[in-house]
Amino acid sequence: MCEPKEKTIFKLIHGSGKEETSKEAKIRISPEEAIKWGESFDKLLSHKDGLETFTRFLKTEFSEENIEFWIACEDFKKSKDPQQVIRKAKAIYEKFIQNDAPQEVNLDFHTKEIISKSITQPTLHSFDVAQSRVYQLMEQDSYMRFLKSDIYLDLTEGRSQRPTNLRRRSRSFTCTEFQDVKSDVAIWL
Repeated sequence: MCEPKEKTIFKLIHGSGKEETSKEAKIRISPEEAIKWGESFDKLLSHKDGLETFTRFLKTEFSEENIEFWIACEDFKKSKDPQQVIRKAKAIYEKFIQNDAPQEVNLDFHTKEIISKSITQPTLHSFDVAQSRVYQLMEQDSYMRFLKSDIYLDLTEGRSQRPTNLRRRSRSFTCTEFQDVKSDVAIWL
């Protein structure tokens, strides 16, 4: 349960290949600690268990790419070696920013363009604007839903955590694949 922070970040960024339901069951969080997470989004993210619990919540909403991007940016800003900066910037860009990225975050065209132009010579601030926008989205939207979720309310009331049914969303089809299919609404009535 006491993993190094780097290992936790690696798992969140790269995934472990399987869902960690046994780990979820082992997390013991006091109601008092969980209540502190409701005071601010920063308090939630600064607590290891809070970050893990929020990530688990985002997985139920199929929006975990947001927190994974934010974590990747936090890790990126700690890079020291110029080669590491280039390597990590490229990995973040390919995973979260470029069009059709496997975990593409919702960013406006202008922000994506600035990043794509600067990716050949990245700085530690290359993703600051994008990270800020994703942070605001999570704070104003996902965090508010998290505070009303069973995951959070169970913790604040001291109830044992229920296993979450995590399903991966699939990008294996698009609406254009079904454009010639005629819909017959009558069959549903």
